[in-house]
Amino acid sequence: MAGRIPRVFINDLLARTDIVDLIDARVKLKKQGKNFHACCPFHNEKTPSFTVNGEKQFYHCFGCGAHGNAIDFLMNY
Repeated sequence: MAGRIPRVFINDLLARTDIVDLIDARVKLKKQGKNFHACCPFHNEKTPSFTVNGEKQFYHCFGCGAHGNAIDFLMNY
């Protein structure tokens, strides 16, 4: 199919990207245990509910339900 990005390219890009560095450059993350936390950039909040897992390379917000990988974050940020 013309215009589609090959899945192998996407997988390679995700493998070479550290989600913690990518998100921390846009949202100040604070390390807590093995994860990183911040106020969610996708909704207004005062208590951090946004979590980034560097080991599994994903993010999740327990407040609004936003979640995904590095590409998902950039597409929605």
